[in-house]
Amino acid sequence: MRLVATGLLVFMAAVFLASRQLAPIHPGWGFVQAFSEAAMVGGLADWFAVTALFRHPLGVPIPHTAIVPRNKDRIGDTLAQFLRDNFLIPVVIARRMRRLDVAAAIVRWLTDPPTAAGGRFRQGASKLVAQVLEGLDPARLGGMVKSGLANWLRRIELSPITGQLLKAAIAEGRHRPLIEGAIAWAGRALASNDELIRAMVHERAGSILRWTGLDETVANKLIDGLDRLLADMVEDAEHPLRIKLDEGLDRLAWDLQYDPETRARIEGLKAELVANPAMQRWMDGLWEQARGRLLSIARDPEAAMAGQIGDMLRQIGDTLRGDVRLARSINRFVRRTAVGTAAAYGDGIVRLVSETVRGWDAGTITSRLENAVGRDLQYIRVNGTLVGGLVGLAIHSIDVLL
Repeated sequence: MRLVATGLLVFMAAVFLASRQLAPIHPGWGFVQAFSEAAMVGGLADWFAVTALFRHPLGVPIPHTAIVPRNKDRIGDTLAQFLRDNFLIPVVIARRMRRLDVAAAIVRWLTDPPTAAGGRFRQGASKLVAQVLEGLDPARLGGMVKSGLANWLRRIELSPITGQLLKAAIAEGRHRPLIEGAIAWAGRALASNDELIRAMVHERAGSILRWTGLDETVANKLIDGLDRLLADMVEDAEHPLRIKLDEGLDRLAWDLQYDPETRARIEGLKAELVANPAMQRWMDGLWEQARGRLLSIARDPEAAMAGQIGDMLRQIGDTLRGDVRLARSINRFVRRTAVGTAAAYGDGIVRLVSETVRGWDAGTITSRLENAVGRDLQYIRVNGTLVGGLVGLAIHSIDVLL
């Protein structure tokens, strides 16, 4: 467009020179001369105006030229303020977000056929996720994830939660299979350690009992009694020892929730567990498995969408489609998040724009603004040439007629 605008100006100059030579031959050439002369004036004037925005015309420091380089800081501040006042105001964001149905968009994406959903995912988010996961340092990212998980475990107090879960299990009788399993395990342990118990009774019995062989009788009675006790506990849900176990578990549930010493003891155990090297290695392995799974999904989204993950996502979409209250809650959450982000970070974005423009040199901001406006600047020169020619033609016509 620069070549077109400049070429048109040169062409008008050539027409002017030719028409000036031919004007004495016929009066019509006077009109051509007037048009071309005024067109040159209009084209040169608009060339000067366009050039003066970004640099000194012909390098001559004429006053009020090179406007953009001289005022780049003020332009940056004004642009940032314009962005802040018209786009990053919470009221504007809220009004715009109110027209967006994010929940419906989620439903459409989740309930698409696997091929279509996978295709869109592969073309867009899938490629981005894979590149990000592959580009980030696995050790550093894994360390960040592990550190975040460890910090979360340190912050959460397990004792009250465990107590509430245990109390709920006792209230619904879900602890009974656990007790029965423990009793069965005790029976198996007793049977497998028969010889050990007999040896212990023999060692602790007096010499008279060993000499008379009564230690063997005592061992048999002990083993039989324990075996019968465990069998009775399995068969009788109201056995006194089982009732004692229920009371002990109920007391433990209360202590986990309200007893300071018990809660402190559980927190100490949790801290030791989190700091244990074996636990650290487990968290490392957990992250690597999650990262590998995410990469496999990102690299082959169609397979992921066609499998269990796809079925789960489509089920979520169907649920969301039929739950108006949930959809309204999602839209409200997204709207509040966007408004909160604008309120919290709007000033930071404004400063970023302003400081970025201030950091540019004059040549950078000149070239970027000139390229941003682009062809329209050269159309100004073309229009100036043509409009100037028409004005000159009109003035010459009036002069001839009068």
